[in-house]
Amino acid sequence: MADELRIDKWLWAVRIYKTRTMAGDACRAGKVKIDNLAVKPSRILKPGDVIAVSLNPLNKTVRVKSLIHNRVSAKLAAEAFDDLTPVEEYERIKFMHELNAEKRDRGTGRPTKKERRTIDRLKGNDDE
Repeated sequence: MADELRIDKWLWAVRIYKTRTMAGDACRAGKVKIDNLAVKPSRILKPGDVIAVSLNPLNKTVRVKSLIHNRVSAKLAAEAFDDLTPVEEYERIKFMHELNAEKRDRGTGRPTKKERRTIDRLKGNDDE
């Protein structure tokens, strides 16, 4: 039993999910997969398992190196798994954040109606 652990508890312990309830809900919703099969929160996890987790909009893939029964610091949690997520996935997320973010100088306040229309036009959100 020392080398076995529930997947929902492990996902919480290594800080992939903020709470164990969120990890369990993600498992029940089919967002956590092992070998392309959705798993239940009670699925027993063993070292060497490859887990695919859908963290909207990021699709993260990790390989279990060690089992952690209690939540630990982020530095120690990172040592418990190998991140197999492709670099392109992180670049895609970074690009999406850059695309949707407007830069406004501090203290300029809210955009005027004209500025808002320009922003919407640039982002492709115009209703015209």
